Amino acid sequence: ELMQNHSENTKRIAKNTLMLYGRMLFSMVVSLYTSRVVLGALGVEDYGIYNIVGGIVAMLDFLNGSMSGATSRFMTFELGRGNLVRQKETFASAMIIHMGIALFVLFFAETIGLWLLENKLVIPDNRMVAARVVYQLSIVSAVLAITQVPYNACLTSHEKFDVFAYFSIITITLRLLIVFMLRIGDFDKLIQYSVLSACVSFLMICVYRVYCIRHFEEARFTFVWRKDILKPMLGFSGWDMFGNLSVMARTTGVNMLMNIFYGPMFNAAVGIATQVQGAISNLANNIVTASRPQIIKQYASDNHDEMFGIVTTMTKLAFVLLAVFTIPIISEIDFILKLWLGDNVPEHAGVFCVYTLLFNFFANMSVMMGAVIHATGRIKRISLINGLLYISVLPVTYVAYKCGVPSSFPFIYNVIAVILGTISNAWTVKLYIPSFKFIKYIVNVLLKCIVILGIGIFLVHILFEEISGEWLRFVIKGFFSTIYVCFVGYYILLSKQQRGTLVGIIRSRLGRKV
Repeated sequence: ELMQNHSENTKRIAKNTLMLYGRMLFSMVVSLYTSRVVLGALGVEDYGIYNIVGGIVAMLDFLNGSMSGATSRFMTFELGRGNLVRQKETFASAMIIHMGIALFVLFFAETIGLWLLENKLVIPDNRMVAARVVYQLSIVSAVLAITQVPYNACLTSHEKFDVFAYFSIITITLRLLIVFMLRIGDFDKLIQYSVLSACVSFLMICVYRVYCIRHFEEARFTFVWRKDILKPMLGFSGWDMFGNLSVMARTTGVNMLMNIFYGPMFNAAVGIATQVQGAISNLANNIVTASRPQIIKQYASDNHDEMFGIVTTMTKLAFVLLAVFTIPIISEIDFILKLWLGDNVPEHAGVFCVYTLLFNFFANMSVMMGAVIHATGRIKRISLINGLLYISVLPVTYVAYKCGVPSSFPFIYNVIAVILGTISNAWTVKLYIPSFKFIKYIVNVLLKCIVILGIGIFLVHILFEEISGEWLRFVIKGFFSTIYVCFVGYYILLSKQQRGTLVGIIRSRLGRKV
C-alpha cells in the first residue's frame, strides 16, 4: 500500500509538473523575445532604470513574501486534515493580515522608498519624471499583489496547477501584446511600458479572484478574528520574514549597491542575468511548486517516509532538468546573449549569468529541504541561519566594492552562501525529524549532483571548444550534455526504486496516448 501511495503521489506531482511545464515553455519563449524587444525599445539606460526603480518596491515587499509562505503552508495543512471550517477561518485570517501588510508597504514605499529614489539612486535628471511614474505604478501593483496572496494559496493548496497554467498563458499573451504596443505612438516608452504592465497585472488579479470565489468555498471572505490562527501564522511569518529580508539583501540590495558604485548600465546587466536565471530556474521551480502541497499533506498525515521519498526523487529530477539546459548555456553564454539581444548586450551580463545559473542548482536543493521544514511549522532555525548567510552579502560587498574588487563578487559570494545554506537545511531536517538520513542525502544527492555538474561542464569545454562555427558548437554541446546528464542521472543519481517509478510514469503516459 505504501508503494502504491508513493506511485500515486508521484504521478499526481508529475501531472501537475507537466501542466506547469506547458506554461513555463510558453512563458520562457515569450519572455526571452519580449526582453529583447523591451531592451531595444527602452535602451540599456532606461531598462536599467526600470529594474532598479521597481526593485525598491520589491525591497519593501519582503513582508508579502513572508506571509505568502505562511498562508500557503497553513491552508494546505488544513486541507490535508479535511477541515472546511478551519480552512475558511484560515483564509479569512490570511486576508486580514495581508490587508494590513498592504497598508504597511504603501506607507513605507511613499516615505523611505521615495526618499531612496529621490536622494540615493543614480538616475539621470532628464529621466527622473519617468522614474517617478514607474515607481508609483510599481507601488500600486505591489499593494494589489499583496492582497492577492490568499487566493493564489487556495489554488496551490487545491493543486489546481492547470488553472495556473491557463491564466499564466493569458498573462503572457497580454504582455506580448504590450511589446507590440510599444511600437505605436510617440510616447515616452518607459512610462508607456510601465502603465501597460500595471494594467495587465490589475486585470489578471481580478480574473484570479473571480475564479477562486466561484470554485472554493473558503475563498469567500467574511471577517473572522481568530487569535488561535492569527498568532501561529504571524509567528511563522515573523521568522520567515527575516529569511525573505535576507533574500531581498541578496537581490535588490546588491542591485542598489551596484547602482551606487557602477550606475544604471550595470543594473541592466543584472536585469538580463535575472531574466536568464528566471527562465532556467523555472524548470526546477515547477517541480518544487508541484511537490510542495504533497510534502505538506504527507507531513500532516505523519507519512514521513513517503514525504522524504517525494523530496529526494523530485530534487534529483529537478537537477537533471537544470543540468541539461544549463551546461551548454554556461559554456556558450556570450553566443546565447548575442543571439538573444543582438548588439544590445550590456557589459558583464555574461559573467553575471554564469554565476546566477550556478546558484540555481543549490537553491533548488535548499528550497526542497526548506519545504519539509515549512511543513513542520518550525522555521526559526533555518530563517536565522540562511538569513545571516544571505544578508551578510550587503556589508561584505560594500567593503569589497570600496576595495575595488570586480563587480561579480556578490554573485560568487551568493553561490558559496547557498551551498552552506543547503547543508544547514538538511541538518535541520535531521534535528526535527530523526528518521531523515542526513549523511545519505549529502552523499547521494548533494555531492553526486556537484560531481555530475562539474564533470559535465569540464567535458563540454574540453571536447568541443575548438569546433569552429558558433551554431554548430552550441548544438553539439547541447546534444552531448543531454545524453550525458540523462545517462548519468538515470544510472548513477536515481536509485533503483526511483528509476522504477520514473519508468512507470512514462509507460502510463505513453499507454494513454496509444
